[in-house]
Amino acid sequence: MKHIIGAKSAPARSPGADSAAGAAAVRWMEVDAESAGQRLDNFLIRELKGVPKTHVYRIIRSGEVRINKGRASADTRVAEGDMVRVPPVRISDKVAEKAERPAPAREFPLLLEDEHVIALDKPAGVAVHGGSGVSFGVIEQLRQARPQARFLELVHRLDRETSGVLLVAKKRSALTHLQDQFRERETGKTYLALVSGDWPDRLKVIDAPLHKYLQADGERRVRVTTADDPDGMRSITLVRVRTRLAARSAEGLPAMTLLEVTIKTGRTHQIRVHLASQGHPIVGDDKYGDFDLNRRAQKRALRRMFLHAWRLQFSHPASGERIELHAELPPELAGFVSASHP
Repeated sequence: MKHIIGAKSAPARSPGADSAAGAAAVRWMEVDAESAGQRLDNFLIRELKGVPKTHVYRIIRSGEVRINKGRASADTRVAEGDMVRVPPVRISDKVAEKAERPAPAREFPLLLEDEHVIALDKPAGVAVHGGSGVSFGVIEQLRQARPQARFLELVHRLDRETSGVLLVAKKRSALTHLQDQFRERETGKTYLALVSGDWPDRLKVIDAPLHKYLQADGERRVRVTTADDPDGMRSITLVRVRTRLAARSAEGLPAMTLLEVTIKTGRTHQIRVHLASQGHPIVGDDKYGDFDLNRRAQKRALRRMFLHAWRLQFSHPASGERIELHAELPPELAGFVSASHP
């Protein structure tokens, strides 16, 4: 019987439990405590990785999926101990090929770990998950490094170019609890960003809606829009000046400002677009930045975007204790600042 991640295989059935044709390929999955309460469709979509959603819904509608030998609908909630019968399903060639070439195992620097959650210090240049031209990311590498882990899921995301605090849930209950906190804006997320120019002290709040769109080449972009744009999403960013860096004229570098940026909404590219919209783009930003400045900064050893998820505050999913984590600036960013601010 093929092992299914996150589910326990049932004891062998008697020969008459299923028809002889294909019976050996039928899977019986026992719902564990972490999966209890999920809708049947969501349970199967998560367990049958690589099987198209349309096919999952088709086998539910046809009655081939059973819970405790009885038919069930897509919105039926599974309970701990339920036995779910799943007929033989095929995965796409692409998914099968990916399974044959798994992500390389990799552990990441830890800021916190217990039985409920892992807090990593993600390096820049690593995607949080595979997709969009990236074959694997942090979560796939972590799963390969911890094959005994029954459950590892990203709680939130960081851009590939952004370093810093990243949360991974080790239990479904922790995942839902933490994601609820992010959704309800009960977390505190503060980044360190180095921008070009002298940031004005008076500018402490940016409350400007953002609009997502696709370029002609299919690349995703975001821009500030007006309050009457039906596709605009309200976005709020709080800014505090940490350090001002003097111009390094001999090296072709202007005055710059290191900011503490706290986001109250979690829109795509929010910090990058909000700061650039004020005429102070993030140094090293290859999408919304000053490309000429980026080239000059590269010659001074800054070869990435200067955006770092520095601090994260949240309530522990089990104890309720308020947690505050810090990921200090990585050497390539700290070194660039110290060279500008002796």
